[in-house]
Amino acid sequence: MMEFLSFERFISIKVLILFYYIGAVIMPVGVFIFGKQLLSRFHFFDTAYQRGKEIVWNALTGRQKIKALIALLTCFIFMELFWRMLFEFLIAYMQIRDAMVHAQLKV
Repeated sequence: MMEFLSFERFISIKVLILFYYIGAVIMPVGVFIFGKQLLSRFHFFDTAYQRGKEIVWNALTGRQKIKALIALLTCFIFMELFWRMLFEFLIAYMQIRDAMVHAQLKV
């Protein structure tokens, strides 16, 4: 237990994969649900959100609305891609470390 608390042990690859899926799937869904609950519980936030959305959406042309939706979708895809690359790097780091430790033990 003390090895884990003193950071002498590394997190396993299985745990990293679990956290990847939590961040890639559960977090976006959770943020969406939390936002909906926040808007429904606090009338002030809901009113301000609806009014602001209405003002912005009515000010945009059809072409600008499409561009805005494409930009938001692109940002979401890049966030997911960054999350994936981060965990690919962490998993590769763990594999490199394991290979170096095992090679050092054989010498």
